[in-house]
Amino acid sequence: MADALAGMQVVVPETREMEVLARMLERQGATAIRCPLVAIIDAPDPAPIEAWLRRFIATPPQTLILLTGEGLTRLLGVAARAGIEAEFRAALAGVRRICRGPKPVARLRAQGLAADLAPEPPTTAGIIAALPGLALAGQRVAVQLYPDNPNAALLDALRAQGATPDPILPYAYASKEDDARVLATLAEMAAGRVDLIVFTSTPQLRRLTALAEPALLAEALRRTRIAAVGPVVAEAVREAGGEVAVMPEDSFHMKPMVNAILAALASGGLAFTEPAS
Repeated sequence: MADALAGMQVVVPETREMEVLARMLERQGATAIRCPLVAIIDAPDPAPIEAWLRRFIATPPQTLILLTGEGLTRLLGVAARAGIEAEFRAALAGVRRICRGPKPVARLRAQGLAADLAPEPPTTAGIIAALPGLALAGQRVAVQLYPDNPNAALLDALRAQGATPDPILPYAYASKEDDARVLATLAEMAAGRVDLIVFTSTPQLRRLTALAEPALLAEALRRTRIAAVGPVVAEAVREAGGEVAVMPEDSFHMKPMVNAILAALASGGLAFTEPAS
């Protein structure tokens, strides 16, 4: 139904594809409240990234672990600006490629490459669980990290398998929306005037946790139904004190999330009433 979400107020904290997600919801009749929380920017200092890329080209690692699709995009961007993109692409084609989730898989596919392994569940824990079967002893394993998470557990797990991790952080997060706007949106949620918030990345939750008073955030998450794009984001919601009402069962993208919202609403599994105290 084109009006399945008619009359519903839905907060959209997505940044990069905010309009795409907002329009998906608006086509179903929702009022999308745009509140972008996090922007992705180039790393302040490209020198370590370029050095990592040149090392990757000169002596390719046996394995590369991609944790985000954005990470590969940013690595290719630095390689292009350094004039070594063709060499990096060639080296990339020759290593074993392990991906956490569908986004790095899709970014590889756009380069004409496939993931050699995409463990389930599509989380860092899923990758760690797969490591013992990969015969990594003596290997150098390149690891693309993402901001605000040094991922010590993954690096330690690689060392425990006898591998030498070679990590790189190719981008950074910058706060996108002003604090007052974010706090005002949380106040609306805490007052029960928002039906749903749709989280698409863990940095969105970290921004809210860092910015808001715990009592305000707790009440906002308690009184607002929450959709999560996938299990990694769902875990971040739980860590922030929220409870996920709806999440796609398998394909963890924005469109399946919207479809899951519609299905849960149609089945009665997503009731837009205030949770019990």
